[in-house]
Amino acid sequence: MALIHKNSPVARSSTVEGQCQQVVAPSVDSNDQIAVSAITFIEIVYLIDKGRIQTITLDRLGNALSKSDALVVAIPVDWQTSRTMASVSRDAIPDMPDRIIAATALHLGVPLISRDRRIQLSAVETVW
Repeated sequence: MALIHKNSPVARSSTVEGQCQQVVAPSVDSNDQIAVSAITFIEIVYLIDKGRIQTITLDRLGNALSKSDALVVAIPVDWQTSRTMASVSRDAIPDMPDRIIAATALHLGVPLISRDRRIQLSAVETVW
């Protein structure tokens, strides 16, 4: 399993390229899951409102989640994630939604698919 960040190509487009493909393809091939933190959906709506990404992005994620054999799963923000946030440095990742997503990946013990430079420089394992 891997966790998707809002800035990943999986969240932003219908195609997956480069290094991210190296993580996503084996998951798809082995019927493993790709996780999306619930806060990512909120951030996508925010980015749509700001005109930074297209509305179809949210539609694509919704379609991927609604399939009966979905490889994409939504991960709630819960108590365990909030407890794990204590291990995510506010100095390294100052943006609260990004800290929540990083904590979710740490809690699940999975890599985070992200191109966010601050997250990549943090202690969170990232791919892409």
